[in-house]
Amino acid sequence: MSKNKLGRIVIVGAGPGGLTLARILQLHGVEVKVYERESSIDARPQGGTLDLHVESGQYALQIAGLFDKFQTLCRPEGQDTRIIDKSGTVHYEEVSNEMCFDRPEIDRHDLRQLLFQSLKADIIAQGHNLQSIQSLSNGQHKLVFDDGVTDTADLVIGADGAWSRIRPLVSSAVPQYCGVMIVEIQFTEVDDRHPEIAKLVGRGTLFALSDNKGLIGQRNGHNRIRVYITLRVPENWVAESRIAFDQPEQVRDDLLHLFADWDNSLLNFIRFCDANFIPRPLYMLPINHRWETQQGVTLLGDAAHLMSPFAGEGVNLAMLDATELALAIINADDLKQAIHNYEQKMFSRAAKAADESATNLDLCISPGNAAKLMAELFKKMMESGPSNDKENFVTR
Repeated sequence: MSKNKLGRIVIVGAGPGGLTLARILQLHGVEVKVYERESSIDARPQGGTLDLHVESGQYALQIAGLFDKFQTLCRPEGQDTRIIDKSGTVHYEEVSNEMCFDRPEIDRHDLRQLLFQSLKADIIAQGHNLQSIQSLSNGQHKLVFDDGVTDTADLVIGADGAWSRIRPLVSSAVPQYCGVMIVEIQFTEVDDRHPEIAKLVGRGTLFALSDNKGLIGQRNGHNRIRVYITLRVPENWVAESRIAFDQPEQVRDDLLHLFADWDNSLLNFIRFCDANFIPRPLYMLPINHRWETQQGVTLLGDAAHLMSPFAGEGVNLAMLDATELALAIINADDLKQAIHNYEQKMFSRAAKAADESATNLDLCISPGNAAKLMAELFKKMMESGPSNDKENFVTR
């Protein structure tokens, strides 16, 4: 299909997946419009660090012509891993080779900024929250945004995350609670203000796991560390527990009580973190989520295959989805068939990653000494030879 026959293409969502798709289409001269709910890329914190895999996230950046810039931003030393239990006993430790770029880390903000700046200024419309989308009789879709802006597209791609407004056009599936809640905390200027925390986490990721709980610390760029306080609790735990998350010192005391029998060095994560506690329940779509191909609409990333972050695959799958979808669009003779082929491949790899994610979550946040179980699995993988599978136990 020639480029002038593709019609109007609209992407909803300017996360890494949506931006990767827009970048590759732009490189091939395909006109595209991206609508983003947030008013700017710095409208809110962008989350923590991401490990980009050779076969997916890094491949996407190569196709997007941004790999060299990525290498100047990423942190290969961030692949370091340490697994301990609540007493502080080390069950597994791996120090990465700084010249190994299998899964280097990059802050989500830095990755999104890299992609954002690679696009022409008029491609992204920020501050546009999708209010509704309507299927038209000719296969097009009409989009209405809450600021009164409307658009009509021949192809709409939902890259709009967990609670996608585009998903209902192709699927009735809705995200379900995974059984685990994360309370996100962070340390700024950590090397200077909290050297003991910096030493404990090191250059990469620390997993402290026991008794259906976890403290997962990750080194970020810009002298920061994020910690994910992880709890197996009911979905309505925040309301039922009556923890006032708008009162940081009360939250601090309540969380210290929940981890009262953990080693003092680990309790310092809660004692000394910045005064900002963000509860995040984890949700997932059905492991084998799929749909029948529809005219003029498809999904990528979390909109298509939301899973818990315990496979380390979220952003990598989104960027690979974006790359394969972009190439399918560019080379299509029959656009609907090209999208169908893209979806079938995406369904297969997403199902595998979602299954791994669910298994990993149940291993990491489990009764007893989960750190020992996790370490034993890592050691078996290492004994059986080089494997990328062990890298899937990383929260993202």
